[in-house]
Amino acid sequence: MPDLSTADLYDRHGEALGVCAPIFHDFGGRTAFDGKAVTVKCFEDNSRIKEALAEPGDGRVLVADCGGSLRCAMLGDLIAASAVEHGWAGVILTGCVRDTAVLAGMALGVKALGATPRKSTRRGEGQRDLSVEVAGAQVKPGDWVYADADGVLIARERLT
Repeated sequence: MPDLSTADLYDRHGEALGVCAPIFHDFGGRTAFDGKAVTVKCFEDNSRIKEALAEPGDGRVLVADCGGSLRCAMLGDLIAASAVEHGWAGVILTGCVRDTAVLAGMALGVKALGATPRKSTRRGEGQRDLSVEVAGAQVKPGDWVYADADGVLIARERLT
């Protein structure tokens, strides 16, 4: 995370930033994280999330438009452990997670709508690397994501 909080970054860059609506809860061991965005669009099928987080993360942030479903978890401890192993900075989901006690101890930022014990199905559905809308903000692959306890900002370039 840069030396500045999301509030400070907003004060410096203002309306040039996308600001996500305050709908997310923190579930990971890191509440502050940043990195280049990798995007996924999926609904109640976490196949693309699992695939992405098994690739080298290089400090990036996976931003997943999960359609706002609260019926199943799109991320649990096993996929999150893969993300940590592969060097991802964080995951932001417009969906749910599970295994929250384990997620809280991981060196990974995780923001999601809530938690549920029900797992998702895997049918190989979903899309990657496209523009998605997450909590009212447009996120394109390669955008910069800045997240902390105050919220989530989206920038077209790295901020200082």
